[in-house]
Amino acid sequence: MAKVIGISGSLRTRSLNAALLRVAAGLAPAGTTIEIESIKGIPLYDGDVEASTGIPAVVASLKDRIAATEGLLLVTPEYNNSIPGVFKNAIDWLSRPADDIPRVFGGLPVGIIGASPGRFGTLSSQTAWLPVLRALGAQPWFGQTFYLGGASRLFDASGALTDEDTRKRLQGYLAGFAEFVGATPRRR
Repeated sequence: MAKVIGISGSLRTRSLNAALLRVAAGLAPAGTTIEIESIKGIPLYDGDVEASTGIPAVVASLKDRIAATEGLLLVTPEYNNSIPGVFKNAIDWLSRPADDIPRVFGGLPVGIIGASPGRFGTLSSQTAWLPVLRALGAQPWFGQTFYLGGASRLFDASGALTDEDTRKRLQGYLAGFAEFVGATPRRR
């Protein structure tokens, strides 16, 4: 059984990306589970805080869960053609202290998907994640892409995905990513 941690990069309760992550967790292929985690409560990174009080408990707990998983699914919004600050901030905390990066991210298979009301989905944000993942020693999956543009029309008020073609594309992405996770041993 492959375990994947899924994280939405938005804090909004009715976020399209949080909805996409919930749908993805429900569509995980047989033999794979996607456990939804949150970046809510992670403070702004401050080196003085790290030096004086250490890693916040919310960060340490998420780091341990990521270190114990076989894969990571980042579900990223796109703000101003790039990574949302709150999401990047969470990853910055998760990479502290630097000598812990191999334990948390070393060789970790990472998939990136995202939803946006805009026409191009989250193409720019997903591309902006690649140098970050490279710096962390993670293994991004390039087998397929999943950019969901016009997403506000594809979810109902409860956050359910209403478009069957999108559901099938997401299932295909998740099946490929699960296969990649199974074939990529972690290097730590």
